Amino acid sequence: MTIQFRHVLVLHGPNLNLLGVREPDVYGSVTLETINQQLTARAHAAGIHLDVFQSNSEGALIDRLHQAREEGVGFVIINPAGLTHTSVSLRDALAAVDIPFIEVHLSNIYRREAFRHVSFFSDLALGVICGLGWQGYLLALDFVLNGSFVNGPAQA
Repeated sequence: MTIQFRHVLVLHGPNLNLLGVREPDVYGSVTLETINQQLTARAHAAGIHLDVFQSNSEGALIDRLHQAREEGVGFVIINPAGLTHTSVSLRDALAAVDIPFIEVHLSNIYRREAFRHVSFFSDLALGVICGLGWQGYLLALDFVLNGSFVNGPAQA
């Protein structure tokens, strides 16, 4: 199995299929379809193969990560949504597949309820983008397209 920088997987966790209608004051009015279209267009223009996957099921997200390892995916952009604060299993899958990833959140989890301040993923992630709305996904993809992760995490 060879890791291909040119293959990126975007994972969207539970309830993100309701973007645009679910709490627009928190998550914005842009739909998941629009986000995926923007990401796909940007990746395609850069010659990158991008797969997107959304599930409300923790097991399906884990299975997709396992599949990504077999496919030689080189990078993952993940918004674990509510699983951010609860899923040891999804965390373990990310550690097991050993694919570099960026954690993305539409809202600023640190300006919300206290239980949302804890992420089970952040210490494994190359970086975390939160509070910048749907553009956070584009920033994560730009990081990948710049090849910044090839030599390790970005340095301050």
